[in-house]
Amino acid sequence: MASQFRTERDSMGEVPVPADALYGAQTQRAIDNFSISGQPMPERFVRALLTLKRATAEANLSLETLDSGRATAIVKAVDQLLSDPALVSHFPVDIFQ
Repeated sequence: MASQFRTERDSMGEVPVPADALYGAQTQRAIDNFSISGQPMPERFVRALLTLKRATAEANLSLETLDSGRATAIVKAVDQLLSDPALVSHFPVDIFQ
């Protein structure tokens, strides 16, 4: 039987994270410890942050402060996240955290 969780590690130790989650230990800790309102960030806000992340990767590539491999990976990941609205569920941190 496959596990529904995977173990992520950070400076505070190990934490179980849903196996299909695109986030890691720090986000899981925020979910576990700071469930203030039960409302995640609005999709428009998440999309704005992703757009900003993509632009900064491109800018840092052109400034030669980010190598092309990392910049390409960031742009590809952002484009994937922006192309599928269902992926916004992978940004579950409470809006008031």
